[in-house]
Amino acid sequence: MDSSKELRERRARQSWDSSREVPLIQDEQKPRKHLKVIQWITCTFVGMMAFALAFFSKCSLLLLIMVSDTASKTVPTKAYAVLFLGCCTIAPSVLILIKSLWKVTFKDSKTPSGKTVLWVVSIETLVAFGTVVLIIVTMPHFDIITNRIERTRDLFVRRLYEGSFIDQSLLLNARFKLRNNKKQHREKEAVTVYLCATMWHETYDEMMKIIISMFRLDKFRPRKNTHRDVRFESHILFDDAFIDVEGSRQRHVNEYAETLVEVLKEVYMIFSQEDSSIFREIKPIPGQKIIQTPYGGRLRYTMPHGNILNVHFKDKQLIRHKKRWSQIMYLYYLLGWKLSRKYFQRYAVGEEKKILEENLEKEKENTYILALDGDTDFQPSAVMLLIDRLRLYPDVGAACGRIHPTGTGPMVWYQKFEYAVGHWMQKSAEHVFGSVLCSPGCFSLFRGKALMDDNVMKRYTTKATEAGHYVQYDQGEDRWLCTLLLQQGWRVEYNAASDAYTNAPQEFKEFYNQRRRWGPSTIANTIDLLGTGSLTAQKNKSISKPYILYQVLGMVSTVLGPATVCLMIAGSFAFVFKIHVNAALVMAILPPAIYLALCFKLKSDTQITIAAVMSIFYAFLMSATLLSIIGDMVSQGTVLTPTGLFFTSIVLMYIITALLHPQEFHLIIYGVLYVLTIPSGYLLLAIYSLVNMNNVSWGTRETASQAKAAPKETVLKNVKFEKKCKCCCWNVEFQINEDEKIMAAPAPTETPNTTEPESAVVSLEEEWEEEPSEPCWISQLREKSCEISLVPDTLDPDEEQFWRDLQERYLKPLDEDKQKQKKIADDLKDLRNKATFVFFICNALWLVATFFLQAIGSVVTIPIPKTAPNGTTVPGNFEVDPIGLMFLLGFALLLAIQFIAMLWHRIQTLIHFIAYNGTEAAAFKREFKKSMEVINEEKNFL
Repeated sequence: MDSSKELRERRARQSWDSSREVPLIQDEQKPRKHLKVIQWITCTFVGMMAFALAFFSKCSLLLLIMVSDTASKTVPTKAYAVLFLGCCTIAPSVLILIKSLWKVTFKDSKTPSGKTVLWVVSIETLVAFGTVVLIIVTMPHFDIITNRIERTRDLFVRRLYEGSFIDQSLLLNARFKLRNNKKQHREKEAVTVYLCATMWHETYDEMMKIIISMFRLDKFRPRKNTHRDVRFESHILFDDAFIDVEGSRQRHVNEYAETLVEVLKEVYMIFSQEDSSIFREIKPIPGQKIIQTPYGGRLRYTMPHGNILNVHFKDKQLIRHKKRWSQIMYLYYLLGWKLSRKYFQRYAVGEEKKILEENLEKEKENTYILALDGDTDFQPSAVMLLIDRLRLYPDVGAACGRIHPTGTGPMVWYQKFEYAVGHWMQKSAEHVFGSVLCSPGCFSLFRGKALMDDNVMKRYTTKATEAGHYVQYDQGEDRWLCTLLLQQGWRVEYNAASDAYTNAPQEFKEFYNQRRRWGPSTIANTIDLLGTGSLTAQKNKSISKPYILYQVLGMVSTVLGPATVCLMIAGSFAFVFKIHVNAALVMAILPPAIYLALCFKLKSDTQITIAAVMSIFYAFLMSATLLSIIGDMVSQGTVLTPTGLFFTSIVLMYIITALLHPQEFHLIIYGVLYVLTIPSGYLLLAIYSLVNMNNVSWGTRETASQAKAAPKETVLKNVKFEKKCKCCCWNVEFQINEDEKIMAAPAPTETPNTTEPESAVVSLEEEWEEEPSEPCWISQLREKSCEISLVPDTLDPDEEQFWRDLQERYLKPLDEDKQKQKKIADDLKDLRNKATFVFFICNALWLVATFFLQAIGSVVTIPIPKTAPNGTTVPGNFEVDPIGLMFLLGFALLLAIQFIAMLWHRIQTLIHFIAYNGTEAAAFKREFKKSMEVINEEKNFL
């Protein structure tokens, strides 16, 4: 009996928990020397034969055109010559015949029959004979006629062809199977997009942005529309929404949850009453649903145009909190419960397995999840552009857009330019040459099939048990999810035309705490990806060995960033104060070294305060550095110095890049602030992030604890008779007394009554409570909703059981084990010490090597002749140390690669944007035409 019950439970869980985590097994590397030699010999032979055939075929074709002309008298025996040249021209058909025979012989698991082979040979012979006749008979009279039947990207492996040997190029480049049939159907299939936003401590304005964006999308694609291309459903997962209130045994929602309900009410009223006339007809707003769930509570809104919005309020006493666990919660709910389970149910009633598997795979491909933050602002066109990327390319597992930070103040200005440069150069280069490494969680579209793949969704549920897990898994969950997708073979893309806006930290402390999370997690995930680079390159066709090398160079430049800043400041000291370069280097190293030592001793807030003060002084030093670079070029009489060339090239590169982004050109102004704060961003922030790596708290949006409401004054009353009850969060008091004495006391105490024996001193703490008719949090939200009524409802029993199983399996609140927490804290400190040692020992070696090379002098330096701007040689040489020159060339190479990628990506973005606008405009015109026809019909009827 128990075994059958366990079997039923296991089958029920399998219906929504079908994702797997399997070990990555790399095949044993066997010796391939003989095989490679055979391959080289075969390729060489085939290449020579193809070249020979191409040569004779091309020559014979030209001769045939000349000889077949009726006016030609070059060859006396014209008939035999034409026949011979015609046979040479159709020589490639022989290759086609061999290729066809090879296909039917070796590309099928079954040996073909003799009839099949004879049929193929007969058909190919007939085609070859017809080609000969066609060429000989029609060549003198007609030009070559071509007919484009299929797209070249579907007919050929490569989209380009060799013009000189076009016949052989088309022959050897042809695909065995056309792949466009499924794609054409896929482009016409409707897709389902789930908008999933995570919230915690967002402000009223931030909530307003995301809610307006969701309602705007509801208006753009109503539930019932003529496009029938996309169906939207929105979900908001509100973390840690419940609190305890003193004097109540029930849980209440916090003020942020109440604010969200107020925002929903206001936005709903705006979008449901679109007529701005004061004489408009006020339409009644339908009631929405409020549901008590095993994880807390849920609000279910039917938006004005029919799409559904669900708000999930999480109680951390019932379900695991924090962002990654909220993502796991909606992944298993949407992809497991809502998508996979129904196919298991249909299979259980006897439907055909093969058909169900095909339909399941199709739905997984056409189900997308749009990950959002609680303060993201976006337009419907931005979502549609991301959808286009996933619909067109089936190997794309995720796509992200251009993120714009919003806010005011110098910190936001700095981030505006930082985000711009990161998207203009770095993300474009990753998209063009390989795959984007991080699709940010504030605005990214994920394919359901990719998330449900092996080692993705299942492994994403891994609970952090080691120090490195806390850094990689929980501090940068969006980057880790993309790492899992890349390692599984999926591609991540970037679309520059898809704009989204999110609030950026406006305070120095909040900014440093945010980057304290991002910095170590970025390094940890990149090292993880590089560590499996060989296996990932085999599994993921978007990632190649050169791309891995590009990422290694980027990692090296990141690690050596602090030392580079010190060298730059040392050069400024040497030029301005006319001191020896080594003395200047020591002066530049001393302040960050002292700050590094202080970070190990002081609290994080004090560290940030010191960094803020040092950033101001470093800004002045950077001003002097810029002036020193310009002064050095003036004193040398040329800009063709190593430093001058590098500085001028970067300035021109950023200006050209900004010009190619005309809508964002104004951000180049913030580049001045960005340059002045380079020491703060690349030196002090690197020190702060690494030294505080053991701090795994979120660091942003953290406010004072709201676990309990503020204690109220205890009111003591001398009354004859009193009865209090608490119902639906309202205090109702009945009392009989004409003479009443009221006083306040700091705490409940027992005071003897000396006036009347029958009177009693009653404290509010000892009040009699009746069980309310509904939970207090429901009463709170119904009160805040006001005009929009919230009707209590219940969950389906099967869904309720699903949530309980999910909680038990993956989302059960973590127990606080003091001993285990202490061990993790010690392990995190140990990891911090090791990482800090490796990071800064690399910078120290770089600086020491530079110090000794400068001390040795001209013996080991590389002389570079001075050149005037007009090209003439100026007496004297520039002396550059080899290490510095190598780093300078490496960094310049990275920038050049990113600049080339940016140019290519801008062209592709322009093509995509123009195509999207064209299709949307055509669709709008068709919609407008249909609506006008309906109006005209109504007018004619009237």
